[in-house]
Amino acid sequence: MTLSVGSVSALLFWCVYKVMTTPDETEHIHGFEQETPDND
Repeated sequence: MTLSVGSVSALLFWCVYKVMTTPDETEHIHGFEQETPDND
């Protein structure tokens, strides 16, 4: 149980670290264009 919780916690902290330290990551974020028929 301790090994399982420890490994999931380590994965969580590694993912948070990677997200926070990756430079220029906001340039790779793509949004969704939401157009409705009445916006023409």
